[in-house]
Amino acid sequence: MLANFDLNEYQYSPLQIEMSSTSRQDGIFEDKMGMTVTSGVVTIKKDNSNLIGISIGGGAPLCPCLYIVQVFDNTPAAKDGTLQSGDELVGVNGNSVKGKTKVEVAKMIQACKEEVQIKYNKLHADPQRGKTLDIILKKVKHRLVENMSTTTADALGLSRAILCNDTLVQKLEELEKTELMYRSLVDHTKRVLKAFYGLLLVFKEFGDAFAAIGVREPQPRASEAFSQFADYHRQMEKFGIETLRAIKPILTDLGTYLNKAIPDTKLTIRKYADTKFEYLSYCLQVKEKDDEEYSYSAQQEPLYRVETGNYEYRLILRCRQDARNRFARLRSDVSVKLELLGNKHVQDVVWQLQKLVGGLAKFHSHTLQLLKDNALFPIEMDLSRSAFHYKSTSPVINDEDDDDDILQTAEEAVEETTDGKLLDSTEQLKVNENENLRNNVSSFVEELSELSLSQNMLGDLHISTTSDLAGLNLQLATPKQTVASEETPTATLIGFD
Repeated sequence: MLANFDLNEYQYSPLQIEMSSTSRQDGIFEDKMGMTVTSGVVTIKKDNSNLIGISIGGGAPLCPCLYIVQVFDNTPAAKDGTLQSGDELVGVNGNSVKGKTKVEVAKMIQACKEEVQIKYNKLHADPQRGKTLDIILKKVKHRLVENMSTTTADALGLSRAILCNDTLVQKLEELEKTELMYRSLVDHTKRVLKAFYGLLLVFKEFGDAFAAIGVREPQPRASEAFSQFADYHRQMEKFGIETLRAIKPILTDLGTYLNKAIPDTKLTIRKYADTKFEYLSYCLQVKEKDDEEYSYSAQQEPLYRVETGNYEYRLILRCRQDARNRFARLRSDVSVKLELLGNKHVQDVVWQLQKLVGGLAKFHSHTLQLLKDNALFPIEMDLSRSAFHYKSTSPVINDEDDDDDILQTAEEAVEETTDGKLLDSTEQLKVNENENLRNNVSSFVEELSELSLSQNMLGDLHISTTSDLAGLNLQLATPKQTVASEETPTATLIGFD
């Protein structure tokens, strides 16, 4: 069953939807993305070049708003501090700028003399809304590109923003070299002081050793000399300890520079680098937005954010300006710290090295003067014959076999000279032969003297020798009565030359 409805019973009316982020002015919609604006008027005095120090963007025919793109440093607008990036320009000297191009507004400002009155709409933007995921990824990319060469980054197709004429990079490299130099200097100084302390221990051992020798020395003069020499070494050890205590704080001072001043500067540099990468990321995003606008304008196609006031772009401009201010402030802090660190390095390291070298030189001069003014050597000592006889530390092997019969007693070779000269080999051989003959004759004579021969058999035997035994001229006398027979031997004259 179908029911009949009377259409006149129902009345239709359009639904009213309140959009806080969208406003209508003169038939133009502006998407403020939840941001608010407040109006104001500021009067700025121009500089000598007839400029106030701002750049303008937007305007007819694409964008309904004229806004400030950048406020330059050390300009009248920057010194005044009222106008910021992203603020909208509403009027110049009481004249509205709605529907005008940015070139026309720039001419209006230049036409004013000495000072210009600007009416503006202040954009109240939250910088945290501008820190999107795209900005975070761009920061990571800039960190990676920072350690790459330009050729490598171009080959990988990595777009990035670069600071021109960044002298701080060279200062950071100098800081790295300075840190390495200080670390090496501290390590070397530690090794020098450790070796110096080892030398003092050697002096102490020398003093103890010579003191013990002086106590045991029976001769008074030698005992006194050794005791004084031991005392000098102990004085050297004592003065060396005082010198070591005086120059040891050098390590603490150098360590303070190395472990506190440089790390604090590096911490500031890390904060500066983070702000630097964030600022470069915003610069890169602004460039990408500009390229997007140019591409749409070239194709004569509308872009929603531009037609609705370009508030997204103006938010990025405000975030870029805030990041730039933080970057400039931290850059100034880093520059000041690096300059102070460099001055401290130049002054402090010279003073510390002079203190180290001066302390060591003073110690060696004192040692030299101590030994030079008290000359003790040479000294006289009474040494026994067994003074340099030392007991063998190796075990003695006792062999039970008696080798005395086998070993022959060695005889000392006596060098004989003839007319003050050494004998040649022929003369030496002749002397040896004469010596053998002498030995044979002596043994023969002894045997004859022991014989007891009867006179009847052999008669009287007279033995006479010449007085020249060295020449070995011996003669045997014949018997007084000689019996010529075959059984009786005949003694004849025997001569030896």
